[in-house]
Amino acid sequence: MIIAIASQKGGVGKSSVSISLAAGLARKGKKILLVDIDSQANSSKVILPTYQAIQPEETILSTILQRSPLPVHPTRIPDLEIVPSHILLSNTDIELTTAIDHREARLKSELDKIKDKYDFVFIDCPPALSWLTINALTAADKVIIVVSPGYFELDSIVQISKTIKEVRAFFNPILELMGFLFNMSDPTINTEVSLQLLRQTYTDKVIKTIIPRNVDLKDAHFNKQDIFAFSPTAKAAQAFDRLITELFNV
Repeated sequence: MIIAIASQKGGVGKSSVSISLAAGLARKGKKILLVDIDSQANSSKVILPTYQAIQPEETILSTILQRSPLPVHPTRIPDLEIVPSHILLSNTDIELTTAIDHREARLKSELDKIKDKYDFVFIDCPPALSWLTINALTAADKVIIVVSPGYFELDSIVQISKTIKEVRAFFNPILELMGFLFNMSDPTINTEVSLQLLRQTYTDKVIKTIIPRNVDLKDAHFNKQDIFAFSPTAKAAQAFDRLITELFNV
């Protein structure tokens, strides 16, 4: 199963969700590939110890620009491998906009060659509705939309939902919405109202597990660790463990 982790809005914790799901399932013995297609490369920087020494051609940049095979790297977590991103990926959308030869399927064509080696593939998408995001959605079987409390965060759902429908219509008819994941929840009125509105609007598509705002998660990433390695008893770790059970029954 290939799952895109997406959000049009930045700062909602999308990379944290990608890292935590990938690391959590790997620690349960599943073979996992994490594809980082976000030019900020947050997932890559956290779980790939050698990231600073990696050259651009050793990242997904080569797949998007030269249509080279996906450069898969081992991580410090057993059973978890990663295709890292690069800051130069932010410039590739211009090239993809002017390309005419399957610009939406450059990731899919290479991912299809290796996906059977893994139980799950997660794609950490950029926080924008770009050709990189369309590449991710074209390659995916399912998509999780990450939402955090706030008016602008909820408003961004409308546009990405429209994009998913368009990708389904033109490029990937099997793409399914796995659900809306409410992230960075805290005990405030803002969170309470945001969650209420989300559940009222998308009743059967809101994932039951809520991920709390937890400083341990930021500390884990600062120390270049996933939450399960850094603090397995943290509230965020427990929440992600429940999320994995809910979504994947493991």
